[in-house]
Order: sequence, then C-alpha cells, then structure tokens
Amino acid sequence: MTAFPRYAIYFTAARGSELDRFGANLLGHDPWSGTELPFPEDVVRRFPDWRELTLEPRKYGFHATLKAPMPLADGKAEDGLRAACASFAETPRTIPLVRPVVDSISGFIAVVPAEPSAELERLAADCVRVFDCFRAPLTPGDRARRRPEQLTPRQRDYLDRWGYPYVMEEFRFHMTLTGRLPAERREPVIAMLRQRFAATGLSKLAIDRIALFRQTDATAPFHVIADWDLQRRP
Repeated sequence: MTAFPRYAIYFTAARGSELDRFGANLLGHDPWSGTELPFPEDVVRRFPDWRELTLEPRKYGFHATLKAPMPLADGKAEDGLRAACASFAETPRTIPLVRPVVDSISGFIAVVPAEPSAELERLAADCVRVFDCFRAPLTPGDRARRRPEQLTPRQRDYLDRWGYPYVMEEFRFHMTLTGRLPAERREPVIAMLRQRFAATGLSKLAIDRIALFRQTDATAPFHVIADWDLQRRP
C-alpha cells in the first residue's frame, strides 16, 4: 500500500506566467493554490467530455517530472527535502533552453521539446540521483502498479533501481495536457491545443526552476509547497 504524503520534484511554469495559466486553465486545476478552475468555454463547447479527457493529469497539476512522486524513506522529513532542493538549485549549471511544441507522446497530448536537449537530460538525471536518498523503497503493490511485465528490460531495471522506469535514457520531458486518447481523437485535440499554445507566443522555454509538490492522500491533487530558481552558470 502506498504511503502518504508523497512528494515530487517537477518543473512547473512560474506562478501567474502565460504558460502557467495556459496549463492550469486547460487542466482545471491551479497547483499553486490547490483550487479548481473553470475550463475555457470554447474548449468545452468543442469537447463536451473535456473534464474526462483531462482527469488523469489534473491531479498532478501542469508540470514536467524530474523526480517522480515518492513517499519519504524512514528517517527523512519534509524539511530535509526542502533543504536539499534549495541546495540543488544553488548549484550553478547550464540552464536548458528548448523550443516547446504541442504533440502526442504515448497517446497523451503534451508540451514537449521540439528537439532533444543534452542539458535537459542531464538536469533530469541529476534530480533522479540527488533526491533518491529521500525515496522510500517501492512496495510490491507499487511495483505491480507500474506493470513491469509491459516494460523493457532497461525500464524494469530503472524501476527497481530508481523507483520509476522513465529515467536516464528513458526520460522524455513532457508537460501533460490530456490522458491517453484513442487514435481517432488525437488529431482534433492536438489541433485545438496547438492553436491555443500558439496564442501564448512562447517560442523558447527555459527549464530554469524546480518545484516541490506534495500529495496528502490518494484522493488529493498534488500542489506546490515550495519552488526555487536554478542558479545559472556564469
């Protein structure tokens, strides 16, 4: 059985920014305040089941995973995790800069980088390694819920080593906007989301911050409890 609270380290847009409002409004959830938001009327008119289409990503908030949700290990506490996040953010690094686009990834629709970024992959790998000491070991039930029989051998190895299969070479940065959609539904949804994303005018996205999210119980959404700007290398 999963223990709570769970914590995750995500990239999320700065509070109140154009990207923050874009994601929060489409998911109907503000991860900063923890409040529900009304969906855009034109989206609901076009897709009356939009609430169901966004059910899965809504509980996590608009984000990209850097360290997947985890209960804390014995002897670890939230204050220590906060301090580790602050220390991580203070370490000078090259800030990844990507060209964001809306596309499908494994049947989900998300904001993803148009091209691979070695700096972004390095940042994600650093997060996985540095914060793993705070992670409680996977329970058999949690491991089973990841359906290891459907993973590749490398993904299973990563699941057992890091508690999450999509890390290191398997990492793919994505800020999810929908649940997994049937193939016949993807194109109209992608077209609508691309049009709305274009209206933000966002052609470059700096992955320049981390946020600590917390989920208090299995039915609660994740929300931001602290965030830090990453120190740029001179």
